[in-house]
Amino acid sequence: MSRPARSVKSLLSLNSRGSPVASRPVTGRQEVRCGTKFSDHLNGVFSGLQFPPELARRILTHANHQTATNGHNASLSFIGMPRSRSRSCGLIAHSSALTPEHDLEDIAYHTLHTYALGEHVGSKWGLGRHLRWVPAIAPEVREQVSDSPDLRKVGLYKVQGDAVTAVVGGIFSQFGGFVAHRVFHTRLLLPMLVKGALHEAFHRDALLVCDRMGGPEGRLVIKSSSTFS
Repeated sequence: MSRPARSVKSLLSLNSRGSPVASRPVTGRQEVRCGTKFSDHLNGVFSGLQFPPELARRILTHANHQTATNGHNASLSFIGMPRSRSRSCGLIAHSSALTPEHDLEDIAYHTLHTYALGEHVGSKWGLGRHLRWVPAIAPEVREQVSDSPDLRKVGLYKVQGDAVTAVVGGIFSQFGGFVAHRVFHTRLLLPMLVKGALHEAFHRDALLVCDRMGGPEGRLVIKSSSTFS
């Protein structure tokens, strides 16, 4: 096992038991069923990949959920965000459209803003239909605003954005950097070609890279190139 792989697995183990949140007893059978359901969903979104049920369950469990004591997605998100940021900065830095007036860090920030990722990428991936989380408002307030789509979306987009980067982190740790690289350019970045996300000056570069990788449905696993990191 390579040094990067060992370090990633060590980081994941630190968070494997989740955070100290209140929870009711959850049976192993319940978690197995959830893991299978979650892996089926992610396998459908990312054709060619087979997510282990335990990994899928962690990816789609937010730290504030009652089952988070069995593992949640915070450390996976922590792994996925810098790798997504490095791909974004690499695309921008090597673009012929980049000028001295462009602020590289600001562009990368808006491209990968958590709420934007949740709204555009998380929604496209259908994460909200399976994500386990609890809105960060008091139960009595939650009941009063249960029919407020705007308020629900604010919280949902945040946790969906965290789940998007957790997906990247999970793919990196399970399938390797090459696959995570292709996921970023063919599945994650394209939904961010909208106002307020990736700067329009770099949309053409993003589309060209995606096209070189086979388009938005391009293969994610290419055996001869599986050592990319």
